[in-house]
Amino acid sequence: MPDALSFPPIAELTQLQIDAVDRWHRDPIDNPFDGIQSLVCQQHEFNYRLWHQEDKARSPSATDEEIANVKRAIDKLNQARNDMIEKVDDALTEILCKAGVPASDGPINTETTGSAIDRLSIMSLRLYHYREQADRDGASDEHRGKVNERIALCEQQHADLSKSLQQLVDDIFAGKKQHRTYRQMKMYNDPSLNPAIYNAGS
Repeated sequence: MPDALSFPPIAELTQLQIDAVDRWHRDPIDNPFDGIQSLVCQQHEFNYRLWHQEDKARSPSATDEEIANVKRAIDKLNQARNDMIEKVDDALTEILCKAGVPASDGPINTETTGSAIDRLSIMSLRLYHYREQADRDGASDEHRGKVNERIALCEQQHADLSKSLQQLVDDIFAGKKQHRTYRQMKMYNDPSLNPAIYNAGS
């Protein structure tokens, strides 16, 4: 099992995400953490900001200029979010090295720990906003019923992924699974790789 001081239980990280979503809807965005928790919180912040920018992009009253500005903000936030996935995975690599866990030749999961934490972050946002819809003034019984069905499904998916991720982390520290950082290598923000950018002046 991982040292709780180095890599906390997944349940602790998911609670951090859940609490932050609720807090950030009432108070300014903060990050009162250290270590891996701080990285998870920072990655979660980018998802939080992305969620609300996506809402703006879909407003039927948004002007073309507003949509263009939101799209650029989304690109930057998405790049930062993906960078943080890598940083979480790099931090786990460092923790494993410091803990003296030898490299494993065991199987590799289809996604990394950082990627799964990112998915849990998005799930916590989805759950918050579905619950907000369930409590919305003036909503019909049909609307509430549909939303509550989706909440139940999201809660099950969140619980399943949390459990699977904890098993993965346990297996990594036990040497049963390999851990790697997979570089996101996004191309659209790189002026040397996006033809719409490097051909702009031609």
